[in-house]
Amino acid sequence: MFERLLPHQLVGTVFDIDLASLASMGVRGIITDLDNTLVSARTALATPELIAWLDEVKSLGFKVVILSNNNLTRVAKFADPLGIPFIPAARKPFNKAFRQALSLLELKADQAVVVGDQMMTDVLGGRRMGLHTILVTPIARAEEGWGTKVNRRIEKIALSRLTKQGLWPDKGDK
Repeated sequence: MFERLLPHQLVGTVFDIDLASLASMGVRGIITDLDNTLVSARTALATPELIAWLDEVKSLGFKVVILSNNNLTRVAKFADPLGIPFIPAARKPFNKAFRQALSLLELKADQAVVVGDQMMTDVLGGRRMGLHTILVTPIARAEEGWGTKVNRRIEKIALSRLTKQGLWPDKGDK
């Protein structure tokens, strides 16, 4: 049951994503979450480090779209200065917004990845659409809203069961 919450890859931050490996897999697009994936939920604009990473991503030929459950004002304030298309109020993990993101990228599911910090929204939604999923460690969990906190409780239960089934690394594993 919880297997649909398993990401294909697990990394610390977006900066740890092996872009060359993605390109070799035929990936040409990145559908990314915003809050706690690219920046903390209370960081309004991209950091210089993130801007440099996004420049590298684009220079390697990847297209990027931000897919966020946050509101239009928040997402537009972040994405517009970067010139990145976005879909706010996405209602992840439902398929509609993921289909819209693929349409904006003009790509098929096997040509894009989903990057996010939540199993219940980003990973589940991406896997339901047949997308490769990359889970990042949340940047600042203390800044999360109540909806995310509820999702984290469910994730904790799922991780416990996945660990018992040997599908998720135990905290003691190295």
